[in-house]
Amino acid sequence: MNEYRGKHAPSAPWAVASTASVPVRRARHLQRSKRRRLRIILALILLLALIVYPFVEARILTTDKVVLKSDDLPADANHLRICYLSDIHWGFWFSDGDLSRLVAKINSLRPDLVLFGGDYATDHESALSFFKKLQDLPKIHARYGIYGVSGETDCGEDEQDRVLLKEAMTNAGIIPLFNKVEYVYVGSGRICIAGIDDVTKGKPDLKSVVSSVSAKDYVIFLSHNPSVIPEAQLTRDADGSLSWFDLGLFGHTHGGQMKLFSGLLGIAEDVPDRYLSGWYTENRVDLLVSRGVGTSVFPGRLFCPPQIHLIEVTAY
Repeated sequence: MNEYRGKHAPSAPWAVASTASVPVRRARHLQRSKRRRLRIILALILLLALIVYPFVEARILTTDKVVLKSDDLPADANHLRICYLSDIHWGFWFSDGDLSRLVAKINSLRPDLVLFGGDYATDHESALSFFKKLQDLPKIHARYGIYGVSGETDCGEDEQDRVLLKEAMTNAGIIPLFNKVEYVYVGSGRICIAGIDDVTKGKPDLKSVVSSVSAKDYVIFLSHNPSVIPEAQLTRDADGSLSWFDLGLFGHTHGGQMKLFSGLLGIAEDVPDRYLSGWYTENRVDLLVSRGVGTSVFPGRLFCPPQIHLIEVTAY
């Protein structure tokens, strides 16, 4: 018979779990928490960078320098230095200070020719103000002159607006090329600068321009919108030649502006994808579609920094 010990009699102690593993589990938990916080911090930093960076990139103006060779270039014009820029979009997001720095940048390149590709501001009225502002800044220096075409934001609504735009450009020292050819005489030879009115909102007359040049000349063709390239390559000059220009300069596309989201911005949807940006050689003609200087729709750029161009053309 078992001996009765009473309800207060001591009994065998309960098994107690070892506490040796508690600090280890707690340390592992702390390590996981630290890693989780670190991942969250890094994700927030990355998100902030993606939000801020497009605004920063839009302020980083780059210079694209290229050397081209052409047998049509007059020997006296050898090493011709051309500064080309387009799509400034002067306004709230491109300030007077930005414009002043842009002029200083152009002059630092010591160009022989300065060529503007249109879209100077955000609309017709601001384009007129742009050229007035340009008169208040240090003069742009170019040995053989400054020339420009119109973009869709510059055109206005009627012929009177076109007249006002031409006057404003002329007063600012820029020769307007609205369906016009200017001849620059260098020594015994000449350079032809042919410009047409904007394709979408202007009154372009490509045939009359082409009929005023010859394939024997060195011809620079200016058009804001590159969608005209196929038509230009099928138009014959006064001698019946299709090879009437040597260098074509265009803008309008902004290079997509936001490489990963360009479709959302809807910029230059009228331009074939093949002419989005960069240099092309077609039918022995050099073509440039610039990413431009300013921004449109959204004041940022992503993997598509703004640019101006210094093009040096050699005769030999």
